[in-house]
Amino acid sequence: MDPSVAQIEQAAFHLRRLWAKPQLLQRLREHCEPGRPIQLSNVLVIYAIARQQDECGDVTIGAVAEYLDIDPSTASRLVGQAIDAGFVSRRPSPVDARRAHLWLTGSGARVKETTDEFRHRFIAELVADWTNDERRQFARLLGRFAEAVAGFPFDPSGAVKILEAARQTEE
Repeated sequence: MDPSVAQIEQAAFHLRRLWAKPQLLQRLREHCEPGRPIQLSNVLVIYAIARQQDECGDVTIGAVAEYLDIDPSTASRLVGQAIDAGFVSRRPSPVDARRAHLWLTGSGARVKETTDEFRHRFIAELVADWTNDERRQFARLLGRFAEAVAGFPFDPSGAVKILEAARQTEE
Protein backbone atom coordinates (compact mmCIF):
# COMPACT_ATOMS: atom_id res chain seq x y z
CA MET A 1 0.00 0.00 0.00
CA ASP A 2 1.14 3.53 -0.75
CA PRO A 3 2.43 4.96 2.58
CA SER A 4 0.89 8.34 1.84
CA VAL A 5 -2.58 6.72 1.68
CA ALA A 6 -2.04 5.32 5.17
CA GLN A 7 -0.93 8.76 6.38
CA ILE A 8 -4.02 10.40 4.88
CA GLU A 9 -6.25 7.78 6.52
CA GLN A 10 -4.67 8.41 9.92
CA ALA A 11 -4.92 12.18 9.50
CA ALA A 12 -8.59 11.93 8.50
CA PHE A 13 -9.27 9.88 11.62
CA HIS A 14 -7.63 12.50 13.81
CA LEU A 15 -9.49 15.39 12.16
CA ARG A 16 -12.69 14.29 13.87
CA ARG A 17 -11.26 16.07 16.89
CA LEU A 18 -12.21 19.42 15.36
CA TRP A 19 -15.81 18.61 16.26
CA ALA A 20 -15.39 16.25 19.18
CA LYS A 21 -13.00 18.25 21.37
CA PRO A 22 -14.26 18.02 24.97
CA GLN A 23 -13.05 21.61 25.44
CA LEU A 24 -15.45 22.78 22.74
CA LEU A 25 -18.50 21.23 24.38
CA GLN A 26 -17.38 22.51 27.80
CA ARG A 27 -16.91 26.03 26.41
CA LEU A 28 -20.33 25.88 24.78
CA ARG A 29 -21.88 24.84 28.08
CA GLU A 30 -20.15 27.68 29.94
CA HIS A 31 -20.58 30.53 27.46
CA CYS A 32 -23.75 29.79 25.54
CA GLU A 33 -26.18 27.99 27.73
CA PRO A 34 -25.07 27.62 31.35
CA GLY A 35 -26.68 24.57 32.89
CA ARG A 36 -28.04 23.31 29.58
CA PRO A 37 -26.53 20.09 28.26
CA ILE A 38 -25.06 20.40 24.78
CA GLN A 39 -24.29 17.22 22.88
CA LEU A 40 -22.16 16.83 19.78
CA SER A 41 -25.29 15.69 17.92
CA ASN A 42 -26.92 19.05 18.80
CA VAL A 43 -23.96 20.88 17.29
CA LEU A 44 -24.15 18.79 14.10
CA VAL A 45 -27.89 19.49 13.71
CA ILE A 46 -27.35 23.20 14.40
CA TYR A 47 -24.59 23.33 11.79
CA ALA A 48 -26.69 21.43 9.22
CA ILE A 49 -29.66 23.75 9.69
CA ALA A 50 -27.51 26.88 9.51
CA ARG A 51 -25.82 25.71 6.28
CA GLN A 52 -29.13 24.70 4.70
CA GLN A 53 -30.74 28.01 5.68
CA ASP A 54 -27.89 29.85 3.97
CA GLU A 55 -28.27 27.75 0.81
CA CYS A 56 -32.01 27.25 0.37
CA GLY A 57 -33.95 28.90 3.19
CA ASP A 58 -36.61 26.25 3.80
CA VAL A 59 -34.93 23.57 5.94
CA THR A 60 -36.61 20.21 6.46
CA ILE A 61 -35.66 17.08 8.37
CA GLY A 62 -34.94 15.45 5.01
CA ALA A 63 -32.47 18.23 4.18
CA VAL A 64 -30.75 17.73 7.56
CA ALA A 65 -30.56 13.97 6.91
CA GLU A 66 -29.08 14.53 3.46
CA TYR A 67 -26.57 17.12 4.68
CA LEU A 68 -25.40 14.91 7.57
CA ASP A 69 -25.56 11.79 5.38
CA ILE A 70 -27.78 9.93 7.84
CA ASP A 71 -31.08 8.10 7.70
CA PRO A 72 -34.18 10.37 7.86
CA SER A 73 -35.44 8.59 10.99
CA THR A 74 -32.10 9.27 12.72
CA ALA A 75 -32.24 12.90 11.58
CA SER A 76 -35.76 13.18 12.95
CA ARG A 77 -34.61 11.87 16.34
CA LEU A 78 -31.59 14.19 16.44
CA VAL A 79 -33.65 17.21 15.38
CA GLY A 80 -36.18 16.32 18.09
CA GLN A 81 -33.41 16.30 20.69
CA ALA A 82 -32.16 19.69 19.45
CA ILE A 83 -35.72 21.04 19.69
CA ASP A 84 -36.09 19.65 23.23
CA ALA A 85 -32.78 21.32 24.15
CA GLY A 86 -34.08 24.66 22.84
CA PHE A 87 -31.63 25.07 19.95
CA VAL A 88 -34.05 24.49 17.07
CA SER A 89 -37.68 25.39 16.39
CA ARG A 90 -40.14 23.74 14.05
CA ARG A 91 -43.32 24.85 12.34
CA PRO A 92 -45.26 23.57 9.33
CA SER A 93 -43.54 24.51 6.10
CA PRO A 94 -45.18 27.42 4.28
CA VAL A 95 -44.64 25.45 1.07
CA ASP A 96 -46.03 22.07 2.21
CA ALA A 97 -47.87 21.76 5.56
CA ARG A 98 -46.96 18.05 5.73
CA ARG A 99 -43.30 19.02 6.10
CA ALA A 100 -41.63 20.73 9.03
CA HIS A 101 -39.71 23.97 8.55
CA LEU A 102 -36.73 24.16 10.91
CA TRP A 103 -34.75 27.17 12.07
CA LEU A 104 -32.27 28.00 14.79
CA THR A 105 -33.43 29.67 17.97
CA GLY A 106 -31.35 32.41 19.57
CA SER A 107 -29.68 29.72 21.69
CA GLY A 108 -28.92 27.64 18.59
CA ALA A 109 -27.41 30.66 16.83
CA ARG A 110 -25.20 31.38 19.88
CA VAL A 111 -23.99 27.77 19.90
CA LYS A 112 -23.17 28.01 16.17
CA GLU A 113 -21.29 31.31 16.60
CA THR A 114 -19.29 30.00 19.57
CA THR A 115 -18.51 26.74 17.77
CA ASP A 116 -17.31 28.60 14.68
CA GLU A 117 -15.17 30.95 16.77
CA PHE A 118 -13.63 28.07 18.70
CA ARG A 119 -12.79 26.06 15.58
CA HIS A 120 -11.39 29.10 13.72
CA ARG A 121 -9.14 30.04 16.65
CA PHE A 122 -8.13 26.42 17.18
CA ILE A 123 -7.15 25.95 13.53
CA ALA A 124 -5.41 29.35 13.41
CA GLU A 125 -3.31 28.33 16.40
CA LEU A 126 -2.43 24.99 14.83
CA VAL A 127 -1.15 26.58 11.62
CA ALA A 128 0.24 29.79 13.14
CA ASP A 129 3.81 28.83 12.27
CA TRP A 130 2.96 27.86 8.68
CA THR A 131 3.64 30.23 5.82
CA ASN A 132 0.73 31.83 3.99
CA ASP A 133 1.59 29.66 0.99
CA GLU A 134 1.52 26.48 3.11
CA ARG A 135 -1.90 27.42 4.55
CA ARG A 136 -3.31 28.17 1.09
CA GLN A 137 -1.93 24.93 -0.35
CA PHE A 138 -3.25 22.88 2.57
CA ALA A 139 -6.68 24.56 2.33
CA ARG A 140 -6.84 23.81 -1.40
CA LEU A 141 -5.82 20.16 -1.02
CA LEU A 142 -8.00 19.52 2.02
CA GLY A 143 -10.96 21.11 0.22
CA ARG A 144 -10.31 18.94 -2.82
CA PHE A 145 -10.13 15.85 -0.58
CA ALA A 146 -13.37 16.78 1.22
CA GLU A 147 -15.16 17.28 -2.10
CA ALA A 148 -13.97 13.87 -3.29
CA VAL A 149 -15.22 12.27 -0.09
CA ALA A 150 -18.59 14.03 -0.32
CA GLY A 151 -19.03 13.08 -3.96
CA PHE A 152 -17.93 9.46 -3.64
CA PRO A 153 -20.94 7.12 -3.85
CA PHE A 154 -20.93 4.61 -1.02
CA ASP A 155 -21.62 1.11 -2.28
CA PRO A 156 -21.81 -1.48 0.54
CA SER A 157 -20.93 -4.28 -1.87
CA GLY A 158 -17.87 -2.28 -2.96
CA ALA A 159 -16.77 -1.98 0.67
CA VAL A 160 -17.04 -5.73 1.05
CA LYS A 161 -14.91 -6.21 -2.09
CA ILE A 162 -12.25 -3.85 -0.71
CA LEU A 163 -12.14 -5.76 2.58
CA GLU A 164 -11.93 -9.11 0.78
CA ALA A 165 -9.11 -7.84 -1.44
CA ALA A 166 -7.24 -6.59 1.63
CA ARG A 167 -7.66 -9.95 3.33
CA GLN A 168 -6.35 -11.78 0.25
CA THR A 169 -3.33 -9.47 0.11
CA GLU A 170 -2.50 -10.32 3.74
CA GLU A 171 -2.65 -14.08 3.02
